[in-house]
Amino acid sequence: MVPVIYWVILAMGISPDIAIRIAFGTSLLVILPTAISGTWKHNKKQAVHWRTALVLGPCALVGALVGATLAARLPGEVLKTGFGGLILAVALWMSLGLVPRLAKEGREPRENPGLVAACGFPIGVVTGLSGLGGGVLIVPVLVLAFGFSMHVAIGTSAASIIFAGLGGIVGYIVNGLDVPDLLPYSIGYVNLLPIGLCLIATSMPMAQLGARAAHALPAKRLRYILIAFMVYTGLRMIGLF
Repeated sequence: MVPVIYWVILAMGISPDIAIRIAFGTSLLVILPTAISGTWKHNKKQAVHWRTALVLGPCALVGALVGATLAARLPGEVLKTGFGGLILAVALWMSLGLVPRLAKEGREPRENPGLVAACGFPIGVVTGLSGLGGGVLIVPVLVLAFGFSMHVAIGTSAASIIFAGLGGIVGYIVNGLDVPDLLPYSIGYVNLLPIGLCLIATSMPMAQLGARAAHALPAKRLRYILIAFMVYTGLRMIGLF
């Protein structure tokens, strides 16, 4: 979503430095209702570990506020290239095969609230810095560090993203309030119309479809799909295409 919003805003004549921040802030705005919709669907399938989500999420919220504040002060080219590099790094991590070997279905996750909180804050910082909801980081962390199955990790990640997205949205609004030359109908670095509303209207029902598809696909196939999307997006953002 971030690259698509960024390219659309560039086509509207907005400077790259402002465009990348609006892309991050607006992406988080869209992610919030989408995460709520997806969490509801995952919860119906008993795939949300709420004790973990209610610790990780608030810590990620604070981190996302910090990350959004940092993003408002970094050059746009650094943010864009850093976003692409982050996506490629996570794709490499996932492709090593560690996650599917450890993500055994039906096993009980380990509970460690202190470690969950310690993971939540830096994930939130990355969320604020990159406009990502945090799922590409939360899912591998829950699988590798806490022994979650892939499907429960995805459901718990969706619930945690509600908090992280909210923190990032507030950060991008506050840090963009006095910035000139923003898109019309924007509050800070968050665009409400037409980008935000259009994406929210289409992504919420698609989140329901995505959650249903996730539980219909084998975990290994889910991993390959995620890796393919991340590699393509990362390469485009660092300027290869």
